[in-house]
Amino acid sequence: MRLILISGLSGSGKSVALRALEDAGYYCVDNLPATMLREAVAIYATYGYERIAISVDTRSSPSLGALPVEMQKLRERGIDVRLLFLESKTDTLVKRFSETRRRHPLSGSGLTVEECIRKEQELLESIRELGARLDTSELSANTLRSWVNDLVEADDNRLTIIFESFGFKHGVPLDADFVFDVRCLPNPYYDNTLRPLTGQDAPIAAYFAQYPMVDELLGDIRQFVAKWLPAFRQDNRSYLTVAIGCTGGQHRSVFIAEALARSFANEQVLLRHRQLSRDA
Repeated sequence: MRLILISGLSGSGKSVALRALEDAGYYCVDNLPATMLREAVAIYATYGYERIAISVDTRSSPSLGALPVEMQKLRERGIDVRLLFLESKTDTLVKRFSETRRRHPLSGSGLTVEECIRKEQELLESIRELGARLDTSELSANTLRSWVNDLVEADDNRLTIIFESFGFKHGVPLDADFVFDVRCLPNPYYDNTLRPLTGQDAPIAAYFAQYPMVDELLGDIRQFVAKWLPAFRQDNRSYLTVAIGCTGGQHRSVFIAEALARSFANEQVLLRHRQLSRDA
């Protein structure tokens, strides 16, 4: 049996993620207390369900502290348990609640939306590192569905390296373990013929080939990641997110992220382009 747990901040897209898993063939349950996980899984097993997705979040906050123990006990039963933790930047969440006019689940105590978000972040801090983190700020629903499917289909017995390009003007991704700033590299943006292109296009690669410093910086990042991969495996990490940032997230960061993904082709690699997904 495979069990995917969805948790994270209210407004970060947990419902979208759960629907994506339902479309992928998972039997989905929304808002189950952590203390009921083993009992629920046992019941679903009697009906032959082998792929289950369950949302566990602050709507059942008194039981959240039990989640790490419950996950371990399920694993001891031979169940493939994974946690996807969704989060977004505070201003993004405030905007989403304002646009949808929905109440925050913690708003009953008379707190403002921002105060509710901060309180929820504190409540969830202890489980934030239990699985794969996914910053959904500015992601479209389609992109989120695609990234969720990529994460759950990855082999959980191998460390997954996620190379992620982004633009600093949109903020640093919350899910990054390492952040490399490549804004020091020559910028194709200032060439009017190259500006509409992205780091995935051949003319951009030809542009960067003129500058030895591009290959030098790429080699330094590659060497750093390769050096520390064994330490992350030894720490039993399932995911390592390496974020590459330039100004707008269109040329330099995309090119470097693509090159790194090719360099680590023998590993289990996922490739994300935040701003390209956003613009699309």
